[in-house]
Amino acid sequence: MSRKHPIISITGSSGAGTTSVKRTFEQIFHREKVNAVYIEGDAFHRYNRAEMRHKISRQAEIGNKHFSHFSPETNLFEELEAAFRDYGETGTATTRHYIHDDEEAARHGGVPGTFTSWTQLPPDSDLLMYEGLHGAVVTDKVNVAKYADLKIGVVPVINLEWIQKLHRDRSTRGYSTEAVTDTILRRMPDYIHYICPQFTETDINFQRVPIVDTSNPFIARWIPTPDESMIVIRFKNPRGIDFPYLLSMLPNSFMSRANSIVANGSKLDLAMQLILTPLIMQLIERKKGAK
Repeated sequence: MSRKHPIISITGSSGAGTTSVKRTFEQIFHREKVNAVYIEGDAFHRYNRAEMRHKISRQAEIGNKHFSHFSPETNLFEELEAAFRDYGETGTATTRHYIHDDEEAARHGGVPGTFTSWTQLPPDSDLLMYEGLHGAVVTDKVNVAKYADLKIGVVPVINLEWIQKLHRDRSTRGYSTEAVTDTILRRMPDYIHYICPQFTETDINFQRVPIVDTSNPFIARWIPTPDESMIVIRFKNPRGIDFPYLLSMLPNSFMSRANSIVANGSKLDLAMQLILTPLIMQLIERKKGAK
């Protein structure tokens, strides 16, 4: 970790809500005049869209039914670790963009489903923010987690995560329920081995828990709303956290454990603003003190 060049990492699986959390951070950065640069997790996938489809098909033919975007085989973990390390040491790093759709293709001058060229992040930033699948990954070869100063996990309970993925992939990507189910099954071993362990590395986890029936996510007709959910906020190290203040600011919230707060799902943005703003400003003050 570097006092001069802090790194914030948002980690969650596909459909977990990390993009919404990133927007909350962007609001804080704008309000507090923090100049942030960004790394997107899918920029460090090993294969483009066409290559990945071919790899999945080829692996299935030879009996591997669990080839997924969650694994070391399909990601550039060493390069991601190097990007975190380089930013912490120098304040810049090499990254690229994955082009998702026609709008991004027009912006970046590429083809959907492909990557842009590798480029250096702009200099003179206040901090780096990562959002993706592997911001706290640790394997026998890499340790990305150790380079991040603040690690945030975004973790819906598994049935809710499946409902969110089913609805997103069917509505925006045109997939059938059967196709999305196959994807969930294919990813499950890598989810267990490479996604779940990251949430023991994170400093704070925000886990959304529905309070309506999600017992069969594959027939759910809508995603539970924030008002139909509770948020469990877990602090890895609760020392220094002003729990009485947070409980007073989050209506009807309570502590379920000595390091955990439970709040109404509609208060997620407020909870993040209250919790994360002082932590971000601590990083900025520490950065100024190190100069």
